Amino acid sequence: MIALIQRVLSARVDVETETVGAIGPGLLALVAVQPEDGEAQAKRMLERLLGYRVFSDEAGKMNRSLTDTGGGLLLVSQFTLAADTRSGMRPSFTSAAAPEHGRRWFERLVELAKSAHPKVEIGRFGAHMQVHLVNDGPVTFWLDVR
Repeated sequence: MIALIQRVLSARVDVETETVGAIGPGLLALVAVQPEDGEAQAKRMLERLLGYRVFSDEAGKMNRSLTDTGGGLLLVSQFTLAADTRSGMRPSFTSAAAPEHGRRWFERLVELAKSAHPKVEIGRFGAHMQVHLVNDGPVTFWLDVR
């Protein structure tokens, strides 16, 4: 499981003309599920999303986590993060999970997140989405729990 996380002042996901998920300050996580992912990867990814220290403390150091700040978590499925881009001019998606597997483990990550954190929003799996965000910093990290 891979996530590209961005510390945001705000973020939202629109599908057509409807906003399906929105947060204020917190983390936007674009998440890709890979074929070998399962329960262990979903749990570890959640642990990292909630515990990764990307928010400033009183001294301006990145020492606070999403759990510490109580900020929002916006989870958006994005299989393209798992693309193999090492050669050629067209990405290969053989390293991304099949849609059924991807949905199962993305939804499990969402379920775990909602049971552990009070402010969780999501995009819509498989939909064409418009993701709007105000990146704070900018602060962006790649998390890989393989």
